[in-house]
Amino acid sequence: MRRPDACPGVLHPHQAADGAMVRLRVPGGRTTGTVLHRLRELANSYGNGILQLTSRAGLQLRGLPDPLPPAFVTAIDTTGLLPSSSHERVRNIVASPLTGIVGGMADVGELINALDAGLIEQPALADLPGRFLFVLDDGRGDVLGLAFDLGYQARSPQGGFVLVGSPTRGIAVTTAEVVPTLIRLALDFSVARTGNGAWHVADLVGWADPLDLTEIDPLRGLPAIRLGRIGDAASVAVPLARLTQAQAELVTALVGEDPVVITPWRGLVIPGAADRLAELRAAGFVVDTDSAWSGLSACVGAPFCGRAQIDTTAIADLLAHSAVFAADGCSTPVHVSGCDRRCGAPAGDHLDLVAPSPEEALASVGAGVLSRMSRR
Repeated sequence: MRRPDACPGVLHPHQAADGAMVRLRVPGGRTTGTVLHRLRELANSYGNGILQLTSRAGLQLRGLPDPLPPAFVTAIDTTGLLPSSSHERVRNIVASPLTGIVGGMADVGELINALDAGLIEQPALADLPGRFLFVLDDGRGDVLGLAFDLGYQARSPQGGFVLVGSPTRGIAVTTAEVVPTLIRLALDFSVARTGNGAWHVADLVGWADPLDLTEIDPLRGLPAIRLGRIGDAASVAVPLARLTQAQAELVTALVGEDPVVITPWRGLVIPGAADRLAELRAAGFVVDTDSAWSGLSACVGAPFCGRAQIDTTAIADLLAHSAVFAADGCSTPVHVSGCDRRCGAPAGDHLDLVAPSPEEALASVGAGVLSRMSRR
């Protein structure tokens, strides 16, 4: 039997220990400073003040009332982040954050918009799993390390490969064929999973065999965007992915209604802000790759999650200010998990600090937190 899709949305909130949590899909991570500021206001007015960036370049608000007040849903709708009530949870599109700003083999910005519109236009795709992920890579290979279902990688401004479950298998397409091909494959998957309950392309063994996919040499770039000045843009990380009031206000002051891009590494790309790094650092953004916070992530932890056994924020803060951690050089990302589910862990190589029980968590801190890390 198919398990219910429990992925949260605005109209399908998740009930956590701190109240309702909603997740907003932001295709390609593209939003504006004004929208970020408005969501911060809503997080303060209706929730517990936490506004999180997600690993799919989306946003989450926590500590909300249950049921959600109609005024809250209306306020979200006015931001433009809820264009479809039926398809809100299937608009999972991650794209190269710097596309159209600097570098890349092609600008996939229009493909983001076209794919989002194409998903919404297909009633049958409302049933896609909330975990199903599309990626659009502009040729630099930065988002191909994510566990995606369907994707595209540009090899030139004229075309590239539609990818099926892997960066090594695809269909050669022109740029004009990208979105129709992705929509067709998504529809085929939606039919094939009927009665099966598969969440991902990889779950349907043999489904891709008739597609006669071409084996391709993948172009893989850096696993995450670098921080600091990139062209005329500022690339910053948000410590523990929690955007503060001061940070949202500064971004709004810098760009207003102009674009800002959320990255799948829980950061922001702010076009035109390359000369404002000092202000961004003062507001608490991470602007240097060698900062301890640039390699630290954590689940929301206690007391916000009922499963979490530790205050992950406190542990992460301990790590960030640890001389031992600083001596390690931050060469490998570190993720702090409040339980063995490891929510929010990075997709690539990283170190896990897991608290399976209160007793073991305390023991691990007492013995030195780094000694409890195991490579994932």
